[in-house]
This record gives sequence, C-alpha cells and structure tokens, in this order.
Amino acid sequence: MNAVVIAVLIMLILSLLRVNVVFALIAGALAGGLVGGLGLNETVTIFSDGISGGANIALSYALLGGFAVAISYTGIPNLLVDFVLKMVGRNGDSKKKKLSKALIVFAILIMACFSQNVIPIHIAFIPILIPPLLKVMTELEIDRRLIATVITFGLTAPYILLPVGFGLQFHEVIAQNMDRSGMAISMGDIPKAMLFPVGGMVLGLLIAVFFSYRKPRQYDESKEVVVEEEVEYSKRAMILAGISIIAALAVQLLLGSMIFGALAGIAVLYVSGAVNWKEADGLLNDGMKMMAFIGFVMIAASGFAAVLTETGDVESLVKGTADAIGGNKALAALLMLLVGLVVTMGIGSSFATIPIIAAIFVPLCMELGFSEFATIIIVGTAGALGDAGSPASDSTLGPTAGLNADGQHNHIWDTCVPTFLHYNIPLVAFGWIAAMIF
Repeated sequence: MNAVVIAVLIMLILSLLRVNVVFALIAGALAGGLVGGLGLNETVTIFSDGISGGANIALSYALLGGFAVAISYTGIPNLLVDFVLKMVGRNGDSKKKKLSKALIVFAILIMACFSQNVIPIHIAFIPILIPPLLKVMTELEIDRRLIATVITFGLTAPYILLPVGFGLQFHEVIAQNMDRSGMAISMGDIPKAMLFPVGGMVLGLLIAVFFSYRKPRQYDESKEVVVEEEVEYSKRAMILAGISIIAALAVQLLLGSMIFGALAGIAVLYVSGAVNWKEADGLLNDGMKMMAFIGFVMIAASGFAAVLTETGDVESLVKGTADAIGGNKALAALLMLLVGLVVTMGIGSSFATIPIIAAIFVPLCMELGFSEFATIIIVGTAGALGDAGSPASDSTLGPTAGLNADGQHNHIWDTCVPTFLHYNIPLVAFGWIAAMIF
C-alpha cells in the first residue's frame, strides 16, 4: 500500500466526517509515516520539524486578524455600511429598483474584494455590512443566492490573483511548497499564471448576476434581523484608519512580508490613539483568535507534507500514476485538478491544501513534462478549487452567517451549491485549458 494514498484518504475521510481538520491532518500523517516504514518516533520527529514550514503563514494570519479587528474598532466598516445605505435608500422605490439592486450588488462586491487585499479584514465585514442590508434586499426581492456568490467571489478571486494582503500569503505558500518539492519558481509568475483560472471565476460571476439569480425572490419581511451593535466613528478615526492601511500596504510591498505589514498597520493605530491602549491587548487577542484555526491548519498541513515526502512513496506514486495514464498530459492535468477539489472540499482551506498536493503534483508534473508555468497553474488552481463551495470554508461560512441573520438562508443549498456551480466548474475548465496551452 502506498503511504501517501493511505495518509490522504485517512485525512479526507476524517475531515468529511467532520472530525477537526487539525486532528485529521495529524492522524493522516501518523498513518502515512507508519505505513511508509518510518516508525513512530521518526514520524513524530519529522512531523515536528515540518510544522516550522507553516509558522510564517500562521503568524501572518494571526497579525492580520489583529489588524482586522483593530480596523473594525475604528468604525470604518460602519462608515461603509452607512454610505451604501445612503446610496440605495432604505425602501424599495419602484422607480429606482433596478438601480438600487445594482448598487447593492456592486457595493458588496467591492467591499468583499477589498477585504482580501486593500483593507485586509477578511470576513469580519460581513456581520457588520450584510444584516443591515437584508431588509432592503427583501423589499427589492433580491435573490440572496446572488449575494452569496458575489461575496464568495470577493473572498476568493482577489487572493488567488493579487500578491497583496492575503494574496501574498497564498502566493508565498505556492512558491515555498513548489520549491520544497523540487521546482523553484519566481513569485512574479504566479499572478500571470492565476489570471487564467480567475478569468473562469469572472465568467461564473457574470452568469450568476445576469442569468442564474436575476429573477426576483421573495422572503418573509416579518422575520427579525439580528444586527451587530454599531460602532461609532469619527473623522479623525477614519483618517488614522486610512493611514494605517496605507502603512500596512507600503511596508508589505517594501519588505515583501505580511507579518511586518500588519505590524506596521497595528502600530499606527496603537501609537496614534485610534485604538485605546487599555483595550489594545484584548482587541489583538480577539483578532488572533479569529484567524487562529486557519493558522493551526497551515502548521499541521506543513508537518503532514513533510512526512509524506520523507516516506519516499511520493516518487513511487508519481511513477505509478504516470505509467497508468500513459503519459497523457491532458488526463493528468484534469485528475490533479479534481484531486485538489476533493482535498480542499474536505479540509475547507485552500491555503492548507497547497502543502499537501504540491508534494505529489510537482514531481508528477516534472515527470510528465509540464512547464513551470503550467505547473503553477495546476498547483495554484487545484489549491484554490473547493474553497468556494466547501461547507467548512470561511468563503461560504462567512456569507451564510450574514445572509441568514433572519433565518431565511440555507448554508448548503443557498451558499455552497451556488458557489460550487459558478466557481469550481469554471476553475476546473479554465485551469485545465491554461495548463494545456502553456
């Protein structure tokens, strides 16, 4: 039995059974090491050494979480909510109905996109922005499945494509794990490669907006909407929040590190007094808690990948797979993308998927003669696949949390299924075509 296959199967089965993903990764790594002949002590040692590979990403996530909560504390998300409400109005005036719908969809899309790169607050904006808009959306009969697909696009496409904010972390994970697996690449090639798969997501978004969920959908207006307590904001706080965001982006681009970028943004907020010193420690802790789970998954995934590599069964699996498909590059690319889809759907994190699949896919791509550019497309797309559509992903859990504030939005059928159909299918298609071209 191949140790890599056993490890991945155990990890996936446990994840699909809703066992904690971190536990599933550790259990899979342990099983893979034992089956691969490493022994208990050696497996534990290799796993422990391997987890250091995810430490940088985990710390970046923790600091970004602290920065996100600190920015929210200034009231900038509430300012954006007020701006959106003023633009669309609080009632469904029939003369302005189409314009109001368009403005709501556009405003939510922009905010979701900004939350990954420009104002890196991730899903923290959703409980602030979406519930106050539900009454307006109900009066305008906007299909909430449309809003779910719009939010999920904003939560995924920007980080897949742009090397800023969470995108820098995603690209670093791809580059580091491809290098570790035997193929050194340039970080500058990743945005170019991911442009093609993201083009598929743009097509899916357009289909959702103009065809799938264009028709009105009625909801019960009597349902009570649970809205988070509003945070007061001032002109001074907005200016300082803006300066902190600029500082974070500037330092990140200058040093190429999201850790120091987030640290710079936090420092501006704290030193300027935009965040109360007495509450600063608590806010930073809350932010770190928000991102802690993803960080732990990333750390465990690095240890998991290290054990798989050390067993030596990656090479035999790669050779066996290459022989089985007879050197058919088209079939190989499709199978790798589908495996990435299954893995990400199971564990719910595209970031944590990369270390797992890169260890197998990079050697396989080299064996089959794929170019570096095509390999980036395959690994990046396979990692991103499933983030939209996975019941355990932040990209679906976040939209559901906001849209279900009045209990009228189903997580699986109103968020996961629509996002899976409109984004995962185009990602597979466009990623496969791009891998064949390049």
